[in-house]
Amino acid sequence: MKIYIVGTGMDGRKTLTAEALEAVMSAEVLIGAKRMLEPFSGLGKRCFESWRYEEICAFIDDCGDSDTAVLMSGDCGFFSGAEKLSEMLRGRDVSIIPGIASPVYFCAKIKKPWKDMRFVDLHGKTANIVRSVCRAGYCFFLLGGGISPADVCARLREYGMGGITVHTGEDLGYPDERILTGTADDLASVSFGKLAVMVTENPGYERGVRFGIPDSEFIRGEVPMTKSEVRAVVMSKLGIGERDTVWDIGCGTGSVSVECALQCTDGTVWAVDKSAEACDLTRRNGIAFRCDNINVREGDISGVLPELPKPDAVFVGGASGRTAEIAEAAFRGGNSPRFVVTAVTLETLNEAVSALESRGMTAEVTQIAVTRTRKAGSHTMLAALNPVFIIEGKK
Repeated sequence: MKIYIVGTGMDGRKTLTAEALEAVMSAEVLIGAKRMLEPFSGLGKRCFESWRYEEICAFIDDCGDSDTAVLMSGDCGFFSGAEKLSEMLRGRDVSIIPGIASPVYFCAKIKKPWKDMRFVDLHGKTANIVRSVCRAGYCFFLLGGGISPADVCARLREYGMGGITVHTGEDLGYPDERILTGTADDLASVSFGKLAVMVTENPGYERGVRFGIPDSEFIRGEVPMTKSEVRAVVMSKLGIGERDTVWDIGCGTGSVSVECALQCTDGTVWAVDKSAEACDLTRRNGIAFRCDNINVREGDISGVLPELPKPDAVFVGGASGRTAEIAEAAFRGGNSPRFVVTAVTLETLNEAVSALESRGMTAEVTQIAVTRTRKAGSHTMLAALNPVFIIEGKK
């Protein structure tokens, strides 16, 4: 029995490769979603309509020795079910036949290169839309489910990027194919169908990842803020990856939340504070720095932390004497995140060290004393900031 997993391109007709057509014609059984099977309904072959892996595998078991082609839209290597299905069919004679992926087809239509694009899957999912656009000159979004091109444009407008050029493609390869180009402002009110893709153009994309951002760039209020030099050291100790989940407990103005969000472009920052003003400032700074991957939660940690996903990194900038409780929540279920605390009092320092050591960790303490210059007439004076302890938990 031979099993082909076939990428059928956009519509299974015009964009079907010769190799894919040969596999379809030689197979005795065809499997796929209704849209995938329709182009071949007149061949008289046995067909099974399904996109569920378990059903497909069970049906293949019932096919005996019949050669079978499982039809996938686009290309088998681009956000396709082929990866999981081939794993479930391990041990069988399986061949994967590539097709024409939607970015290849769409970029040819809009005459744009796709080699340097950032690809984001929003097909029935959520993702960091604004962060992705900020990090790439061209960004391709595979849409569908509950997120339309208009929703993406509305998010861009919310974060001050309404002037970004966007290209939208709907029902690619079909007779009613529609391709529109405009700004996010222009297309935010346009209605689109479910089969859609989008490309954004951002010539002013971020060429690098910032940290230790000057304090003056943040929207300030009456709540405390971790200063630039301290933030730079904190970020180096947190070691945040692109897909990490980060907790910022006692987020204050959100300066650390922003710095973390800039690091984890494909991850999420959960900013927590009991102060309504702090939460509002964090949201405003998140918008100012175009970080739609910051989720703000206002409330007491005892009620908020159990609801958050397990973190890869935790920063505690305002523990209010509850570092042990934060650590307990962060390390639940055998989780082992990177854990960093800042303290300006000896009592908080002692509490943080005790909380980490009780988790079987070594508390490595760094003390920072920052001195900045300021002008006093024709002279330059030295102005010292309060010393800060940075406590890092290590296994």
